[in-house]
Amino acid sequence: MKKADLEKQLAKKISGRMGQEAHSDRYGSASGAVFDRKEQRDREKAAGLVPFAVKLPQDVVSALQTLARERNVPMNDLVLELVRSAMAPDRGASEKTAPTAKKTKAAP
Repeated sequence: MKKADLEKQLAKKISGRMGQEAHSDRYGSASGAVFDRKEQRDREKAAGLVPFAVKLPQDVVSALQTLARERNVPMNDLVLELVRSAMAPDRGASEKTAPTAKKTKAAP
């Protein structure tokens, strides 16, 4: 190929790029960015996060999704909050002692 032909090909490439419509942020750089899963796993590991898959009934998942939308929080944060509140030591102790608290004293 002659040098002039190479220059013509280069000019076609440049004009083709210039002719492309600019993308908005919704479809542009954010969506075009290559998502590196390895980097994300490394960041999550450094933060002490561990993947934990659970199978739940659809109605429970729908309720969780609705609650997450209402609170405007990510699903991970909502589930973490709910699990931590269920595992709170004071709550577990009050549930264990609640049935025994209802016992009446025996008459002497």
